[in-house]
Amino acid sequence: MYRSLGETVNYIQQRTAMFGPEVGIILGTGLGGLVSEMQVEYQLMYTHIPNFPVSTLEFHSGKLIFGTLNNKRVVAMQGRLHYYEGYSMQEITFPVRVLKLLGIKQLFVSNASGSLNPTIKKGDLVIIRDHISLLPESPLRGPNNDDLGPRFPDMSQPYHKELISKALKIAEEHNIRAHSGVYVSAPGPNLETKAEYKYMRLIGGDVVGMSTVPEVIVANHMGLPVFAVSVVTDEGFHEALEPVSIDDILAVAKIAEPKMTAILKELIVLS
Repeated sequence: MYRSLGETVNYIQQRTAMFGPEVGIILGTGLGGLVSEMQVEYQLMYTHIPNFPVSTLEFHSGKLIFGTLNNKRVVAMQGRLHYYEGYSMQEITFPVRVLKLLGIKQLFVSNASGSLNPTIKKGDLVIIRDHISLLPESPLRGPNNDDLGPRFPDMSQPYHKELISKALKIAEEHNIRAHSGVYVSAPGPNLETKAEYKYMRLIGGDVVGMSTVPEVIVANHMGLPVFAVSVVTDEGFHEALEPVSIDDILAVAKIAEPKMTAILKELIVLS
């Protein structure tokens, strides 16, 4: 992996004039619009980057975008990888390691999720304060490279407390419905049954999705502070559970996205 990382980082640096991003952003399902707020300097298709996994989803564009956002140098992943696409945990998190080696000091992550908590409604935002993994394995499984991080990284505070506090304050100032909550990561790609939603709520979850946790684990492994926000696109707490389609999810994400963008824009300046 270390040789592959070096090859990938060298390729990117050569094609971005050693841009040197300060902040990394992972944009989740239906949440790629933040890029329109950036002053874009460089764009690289995942398909052209050596060793870089390629998103198989038609609604994930698969671009690495370099530019400035509120005078901060950022690199945004417009399209992420998921376990259900058939990738290994190491492949899913390879981009996070690349971003860290490119020089980012903080990682901002977004995703779409379903609510497990009746007080959290469709269209709300959830600032993730902790997570529960129901994924089949850790991205750190296998031999450890001490140059990347410790064998047994601490996960007592996987999400940056100060950034969480600032984000909730920004949301309040903008009259945005935002909650602090626990994110449950499931393998997917199927959505959950009614019994599974109940189970996830019982074990402490507020929202459920199919991403984020692997990236957060690897970021913590590399000593990279993380902030994560979830756009709630559907509700799984109803007794009479209604079917949900990906088109429904994308439609809600599109409506809620400006709220997420407003918070991220201000938060990145304050970080």
